[in-house]
Amino acid sequence: MRSGLQKFWISLAALIFSGVLSLSSVFAAGKADTFTGQVSDAMCGAKHMMAGNPADCTRACIGKGSKYALVVGDKVYTLETKNKSAMDSLNKLAGEQATVTGKLNGETIEVSSVTSGQ
Repeated sequence: MRSGLQKFWISLAALIFSGVLSLSSVFAAGKADTFTGQVSDAMCGAKHMMAGNPADCTRACIGKGSKYALVVGDKVYTLETKNKSAMDSLNKLAGEQATVTGKLNGETIEVSSVTSGQ
């Protein structure tokens, strides 16, 4: 009888522990990160290939199907968003510093908001 009771308590403790771990990962997954860098496009990244200024190059590449990107130091993050306001802000801030809030997933930021980085 004592062995059965010990197994019950060990199983209960393991269940509670796994539940706590699951909840902590759920709360951590919802946390947004903030990144500040230069708005570019995924094709050019930090080095624009077209003559002219970075803003014109970024807008031209976006018009040809490239995605917006944020250059932060040596890293280039692809920006994903369906939010029209965020897209308008990225277009307005092309070639300039911006602060992007969103969820990082590998090399891609799922954008929730964009503001001027200055």
